[in-house]
Amino acid sequence: MSELEKEGSNPAYGVNPVHAAQNRAIQAEGICHDILAGARNQLYLNMRFLDCALSGLHFQGNMGVHPVGTDGTFLYYQPEDLMELFRKDPQRINRVYFHSLLHCIFLHAFPERDSEGKVKDDQQYWNLACDIAVETIIDGLHLKCVHQPVSMGKRQALSLILEDGKVMTAQRIYRKLQTLHLPEAKLQELRREFYQDDHSKWYDSRPENPQMVQKKKEWDDIKNRMQTEMETFSKEAGQDGEVLAEQLRAENRHRYDYRDFLRKFSVLKEEMKVDMDTFDYIFYNYGMNLYGNMPLIEPLETKEERKVEDFVVVIDTSMSCKGELVQKFLEETCSVLSESESYSRRIQVHILQCDEKVQSDVLIENMEQLKRYMANFTVKGGGGTDFRPAFAYVEQLLQEKRFTRLRGLIYFTDGYGIYPAKMPTYETAFVFMKEDYQDIDVPTWAIKLILDSEDLEHEYQASKRGDKKYH
Repeated sequence: MSELEKEGSNPAYGVNPVHAAQNRAIQAEGICHDILAGARNQLYLNMRFLDCALSGLHFQGNMGVHPVGTDGTFLYYQPEDLMELFRKDPQRINRVYFHSLLHCIFLHAFPERDSEGKVKDDQQYWNLACDIAVETIIDGLHLKCVHQPVSMGKRQALSLILEDGKVMTAQRIYRKLQTLHLPEAKLQELRREFYQDDHSKWYDSRPENPQMVQKKKEWDDIKNRMQTEMETFSKEAGQDGEVLAEQLRAENRHRYDYRDFLRKFSVLKEEMKVDMDTFDYIFYNYGMNLYGNMPLIEPLETKEERKVEDFVVVIDTSMSCKGELVQKFLEETCSVLSESESYSRRIQVHILQCDEKVQSDVLIENMEQLKRYMANFTVKGGGGTDFRPAFAYVEQLLQEKRFTRLRGLIYFTDGYGIYPAKMPTYETAFVFMKEDYQDIDVPTWAIKLILDSEDLEHEYQASKRGDKKYH
């Protein structure tokens, strides 16, 4: 045994500080894992619908978080912070764990990024909005295992931010905070009131990381599964569980982006035909003559046809959403339908006003025409809602060959109506304006999208900042 070895193992030479530190770290890691495992068991016993979510995070020590944090894969913990928190208030661990878990379930830990990989939203506002959203959910569950007294500062903040009758998602709270223009001192106070975990790991990974993309999809699946389980086994969730169920329904609906949704109607499709402009008969015939039935060059089977494309937008004039909201919807719709990337094309948008019958049909071919139309826009009609007349009218236009190529119909409404019995030959989407997030049954052949006025306003302003052009 060397002198150095003797120094590290023989009590006469004292304890090796490196070995001692390693042993303490291993011991602390074991204690922290036991603490978090106990919290996980408590959450499961009180909320069985969390079973899949609770298995989605693994524990890992990390000196850079205080006291815990997550990236959607691991629940990181700072050993000393976690053990100190446990000594002061063991039940607090349950709440911190649940808080971080909800961030994953609602995809807060995967902030949206632009094409360059930069986070789109203001991080300070986004972090605070996410904390307010999940803390409101936890307080609304009224569960003893995660209970924490609500301070007066917290109550005052919630009365300022939350809106009666609305499900306040993180996105909605984020937009509300931006409109309040609170001083920095007040924002710092709010952060202290709602802080439970560290968010730094949210921004460490790159958006193109395939592991993070897959992990986000897994959490999205968990979120959908939780909604189904809570609605199926509502008795287990209890009346208080409706707070979480409402959030799940709202978040699952808010995942849609109206502009992305619209782009499916503006895809340039290839038409199956020979492209005679690039076909070389010389080599083709040479191969056929030399080998009998083997051309040296096969003809190209497809080519892109730059045709005029037709769309129909139907405005339900029986709806309560009128004026500025209709204008934003029409501008967003026409802007996206006319976007050009690697090709040029023209569109023709038929804007119909319809209640129980078609009240008007205006053809829009450019943004100037749309502006003139909206400047003089007046609602025509106002009777009951019946979707069938609009479809019958479009079918009549098809028979009269009034369309060059009808790509789709988008029906903008906020109410229930009578649907046509027969599936049309073109893509159809119903865009519902609803605040209560109640399901509206549509035929299987139609696409359903549910927005509220704030969603549309947000996307409208974002598109304005993005300098989109109408061709």
